Amino acid sequence: MKLQADLHTHTIASTHAYSTIMENCQWAEKYGVKAIAMTDHAMAMPDSPHKWHFENLRCLPRKICGVTVLKGIESNIIDIDGNIDVPNWMLEKLEWVVASMHGEAIKPDTVENITNAYLKVCKNPYVDVIGHCTSDEFFFDYEKCVKAFKEYEKLVEINESSIINKAGSRKNCYELLKLCKKYEVPVVVDSDAHFCQNIGQCPNALQIIDEVGFPTELVYNADWEKIREHILKKHSDLDI
Repeated sequence: MKLQADLHTHTIASTHAYSTIMENCQWAEKYGVKAIAMTDHAMAMPDSPHKWHFENLRCLPRKICGVTVLKGIESNIIDIDGNIDVPNWMLEKLEWVVASMHGEAIKPDTVENITNAYLKVCKNPYVDVIGHCTSDEFFFDYEKCVKAFKEYEKLVEINESSIINKAGSRKNCYELLKLCKKYEVPVVVDSDAHFCQNIGQCPNALQIIDEVGFPTELVYNADWEKIREHILKKHSDLDI
């Protein structure tokens, strides 16, 4: 399987990342990746850019080095009620919204409370993707939430960086993917790249996908046309 879009990437605007949007797109082009989502950290993270970074994304061209750029954000789930750290007026201007848990924005809690946070955030109409949700730090009731993700049409992210760096993420990916397969919940496989040469490179995630026997047709970003159609359902006016 080859990924045609990488829908979770960072630039130097997130200060623990090391490449510009131009560099990310240059490497995406080299790898044959047709689209990336630019998803720097939202404001609850200590390395977040100023809100003007997100307000001014409109100045970017739609394509850089021939690669389609979606203007997005990695928002933070900030409480057990599923609230995120991005106001609606800003969300309305964005094209791709990942909702993730980070220890800097929400502290680990009981399985019940983390489950409740995911059940509520998936009701947010602006959220497109449930980001890197496989670490032991924020463990939750996978089956209950996967059913809700399906109901509210949220994509589930299988995150290469988390598999490598976050405790428990590799083993938990197997369980999550088996449930997504059972309930036919689509996923996106993303690099969460913090350096340009990692754009679209997800060997560990793709190995797990293969071992689980997860259907290719449910990996939406393996086909740019499929993820493009998915995006246009919400943003019919985008020139992508």
